[in-house]
Parts: sequence; C-alpha cells; structure tokens
Amino acid sequence: MPPAARVLDDTDHAILRELTQDGRLTNSELAARVGIAPSTCHARVRALVSTGVITGFHAEIDPAATGRQLEALIAIRLHAHARGGLRAFQRYLSELPATRRVYFVSGERDFLVHVAVADSAGLRRLVGDTLSVREEVAATNTSIIFEHVPGIRTAL
Repeated sequence: MPPAARVLDDTDHAILRELTQDGRLTNSELAARVGIAPSTCHARVRALVSTGVITGFHAEIDPAATGRQLEALIAIRLHAHARGGLRAFQRYLSELPATRRVYFVSGERDFLVHVAVADSAGLRRLVGDTLSVREEVAATNTSIIFEHVPGIRTAL
C-alpha cells in the first residue's frame, strides 16, 4: 500500500513524532513513550517501514565537522529544450560530492540544491566550473546559509 493510501491512527502519529525527535530510541523506550506494549510497537514500526511511511533511518552529520564549513542553496533553471532530461539532471545533481539534498521545485527554477563545501573558492568552482557550464543550465542563483535553525521538526 503506498504511503498516501495508508490511514495513520493516533498511535502511528505518536510513534512517528517520537522517532522524528530521536530515531535512536530502542523499541522498549519508544513503546513506553507511546504507551503501548513493546511487541505492538515493534509490529507498528515494522508496518510503517514496510508500507513506506518511514522511508529510512539516518544520522545527521555536521558538515563543518567533515571540513565543509560553507553551506549554500543553489537554485537552478534549465533551458526549455533540456526539460526532457529532468530525471537525468536530478541524478547528476544528487551524485555531486558537495550535494546534501536535491529538491525538484515549481516556479521560476527547476531545482533547489543544498550543498556543503570547504570554502567560498569551493563554492565558486562548484557553481562556476561545474554547474553553470552544463549545456542544460540556463541560470543559477546561489544563497549562502548563515545558520540552521535547530529543533524544527515535521509536524505530525
């Protein structure tokens, strides 16, 4: 069943809220926080994963800790003739070493790419020598990220 077709109840929402806050909770801790038996909790989480509601578990890494102190959002507009290759270009963007996230968006731009690089020279190379020179790229607009606002989570 696709995630959009699965009806989530209050217990599912409670599980998702807790996992959004701390994806490392043990099953016993999660069950206690939600107020259900550990066996029920395990079955619920397994069902949320198998139906695609939970798409994965991951660690969030501070890019600065890995030598990538500068983050930016790059808005990219493709030429009209390149629109047939949107998926291929999206794959290309996602495979760039600096890429953290790729968003296919509506409006004036086609993609919004969150990147992390070592410094301003690295960002200039990425935009000027890697992205802007691609024949399908009509324009880019880069915004440097000064700060992330911590603690914002998806409302469930």
